[in-house]
Amino acid sequence: MTISDFMATIWRRAHGPLPAWRPFLLAMAACSLSALALAQPNSPPEKEAAANGGPASQAASAGNGGASAASAAAAPVRKWISPVPRVFGRLGPKDLGLIINEDDPYSVQVGAYYAKARRIPADQILRVSLPLKPSLSPQEFEAFSKKVDAFYGSRVQGLALAWKQPFSVDCNSITGARALGYDGRLCSKTCDKSRPSSYFGSISTKPYRDHHIRLGMLLAAKDVEGAKALIDRGVRSDGTLGLRGAPPVDVHFVTTSDSVRSVRQMFFPPAGPEPKVGLNVFLDQTDALRNVDRVLIYMTGKATVDGLDTVGFVPGALADHLTSFGGKLDDPHGQMSVLSWIEAGATASYGTTSEPCAHVQKFPNPQALLLFYIQGATALEAYWKSVMWPQQGLFVGEPLAAPYGR
Repeated sequence: MTISDFMATIWRRAHGPLPAWRPFLLAMAACSLSALALAQPNSPPEKEAAANGGPASQAASAGNGGASAASAAAAPVRKWISPVPRVFGRLGPKDLGLIINEDDPYSVQVGAYYAKARRIPADQILRVSLPLKPSLSPQEFEAFSKKVDAFYGSRVQGLALAWKQPFSVDCNSITGARALGYDGRLCSKTCDKSRPSSYFGSISTKPYRDHHIRLGMLLAAKDVEGAKALIDRGVRSDGTLGLRGAPPVDVHFVTTSDSVRSVRQMFFPPAGPEPKVGLNVFLDQTDALRNVDRVLIYMTGKATVDGLDTVGFVPGALADHLTSFGGKLDDPHGQMSVLSWIEAGATASYGTTSEPCAHVQKFPNPQALLLFYIQGATALEAYWKSVMWPQQGLFVGEPLAAPYGR
């Protein structure tokens, strides 16, 4: 019995017949679970050092840490995961809450700009007072979270957080803790499996109603002007792609020389044109793309990514790099943070705020991210639907960007 068959059997026993879209989720989940043993070095010290780019990274890549290097280097059979679930509709301004920290000048300016740009109703804007520091304590987060739930109730499905810090709650990301609840257990062993998201691979367009998960994304950039440019790109992207006769956009899934951080390459789809949706899929083997244009997705694995000033992103572009601390916006520990993607012209990104190890489940699934996005999902929905274990993951960008939205 394959992993997919086993998971389907468990589903049927718990829930009855499989919905038509469910095999897509099971296929992604099965791939993730079967990759788990291959993607990880064997011992916790090697795991942490490998993901950190420390001395044991080379040992793991050479084979001392198990099969991680071999699994990343081997060329898998490329195929699209199917059947693809059909999704109708997407989140809009009436579904989104906006939270502004009145003690943060950045937050006040960016929040006001976003409210006007996306026409967020005044009764969906919550003003709070939060300390200006990278991480909230669990007690500070609990007080904040109670205010959020009391103010919004069941009125909104997602949240735009108009600041760049705080971005974490101890070892949890602030977006992960808000959606799934704070998980203190994870902080003693950050490389462990974290809480799964029932929204992963979901066809739902009402995540709070259907999954009791309120999606979150930070409106974060290096400064206020950068945040305004980010917001403008998101608004400008709406409904611009997939139009008949329009020039195609390009998707770049990149395998680098860093075998540990390139574990997602096992989920890359086939390369080639997809004329029905107006895009070209490229499978690149390089440490840095240079002089490429009309980029919709750039997904890679590297501690730092060079050449971003030569990449031309289209409005609504998504970009991220699998590394340990891409979501630490104040102190990347020698690694590039997601703010570099935003500064380069991406409209949304993702990174982890504490050591995740190279668990593929803690990072966006390439095919899920692309396939939900080109169906018209917002950046907020597509990114959240692509991550199975998002507890440590920080979602950053303009939430409502929907270049394929109609």
